[in-house]
Amino acid sequence: MPSIGDRVAVIGGGVTGVTTAYKLAKAGYRVSLFDKHPYPAMETSFANGGQLSASNAEVWNSWSTIGKGLRWMLTPGAPLLVNPYPSWHKLSWMAEFIAAIPTYERSTEATARLAIAARGVLQAMAAEENIAFDCETRGILHVYQTRAEFEHAARVTEILRRAGLGRREVSPAEIRDIEPALKGDFYGGFFTESDFTGDIHKFTNGLAASCWRLGVENRLGCEIEWIYADKGDIRIRFRHLADTEEFEPLEQASFDKVVVCAGVCSRRLARELGDRINVYPVKGYSITVQLTERIDQEAAPWVSLLDDDAKIVTSRLGVDRFRVAGTAEFNGFNRDIRSARIEPLVAWCRSHFPDMSTRQYMSWSGLRPMMPDMMPRVIAGRRPGVFYNTGHGHLGWTLSAVTAEMVTSLISRTDAAQNA
Repeated sequence: MPSIGDRVAVIGGGVTGVTTAYKLAKAGYRVSLFDKHPYPAMETSFANGGQLSASNAEVWNSWSTIGKGLRWMLTPGAPLLVNPYPSWHKLSWMAEFIAAIPTYERSTEATARLAIAARGVLQAMAAEENIAFDCETRGILHVYQTRAEFEHAARVTEILRRAGLGRREVSPAEIRDIEPALKGDFYGGFFTESDFTGDIHKFTNGLAASCWRLGVENRLGCEIEWIYADKGDIRIRFRHLADTEEFEPLEQASFDKVVVCAGVCSRRLARELGDRINVYPVKGYSITVQLTERIDQEAAPWVSLLDDDAKIVTSRLGVDRFRVAGTAEFNGFNRDIRSARIEPLVAWCRSHFPDMSTRQYMSWSGLRPMMPDMMPRVIAGRRPGVFYNTGHGHLGWTLSAVTAEMVTSLISRTDAAQNA
């Protein structure tokens, strides 16, 4: 049980930070939630692919990924794009990525187990707090255009089966039956009925409202300038960011504990706290197609899709929105939305859903916080009172609920050990 009066600062207002604040508040801690944006879920949790997908738990650590990165380096619209400009951070991350290739199967299986558990935790949160987030429980269909891709997917399916995930092979005819709107020639596919989709932005904002009702202190719109931790004394210096973008005077607050859930900013904060969290920002893109006409709504799919060749995922977000997301770009903290990266998403829509208009869509980019071994870090720091829940990579939406539960349990166990 938490010590009476324990104050916990949670840094990060995305889905990971908000689920962490919620779980800590439910456990009895006095929580303050910090983020530089005035609203929750304004960066990587704003417009992702929408999938809550244990079936997409395969980590990327393989020599084939390295080969594709090298081959596509000079192709602006490639699914995987690596900026050749070197930096120590990028080189050290890549070296650790290669070093983790031998753990590929073990990491994939462990990630799948986490994802299976997380889906149930998230659904329970949404039900308890009555959060509407355009959830569709129609499964996720993975499609493959070549025999080589399909056979690789069959090997991945065996790893997922060991983790407890049911994913069945489907023929081209079954693909058409599962999602009649999808056009194209496919060698085969795999269908995971237990996976589902939803709007991460709606969910995170709904859960944040529950946090405020539980007494979580709203420190959104506050940028952290400095953080200090020593012998359980946590001090955070921050400033409010006014709507005019003029800086307010610095303030300081003291806490018993801090949980860093800051996505791609976690590396910098960890360094200030004496830890090394080697998160690298891997940019992804999405478009949200507005289905304004009935003909477009009927032409768009309801079943969530993953096209492995194009590295594209889709989600139907209610009657009038269709989300298409994908690609991975290693380009540092660059958040620019590049037309060369958006155009393949639009072209993919036009190819596979020719009767659906793409005249109206919103473009977006976000930075995935990726660890070299593709595994999230739910750990205690070197200094007392410091904890991390970060580095979820491309599965932040999928894993966030269970890692929030894990870090809350870790903090409670630490308290119990100290009070014994």
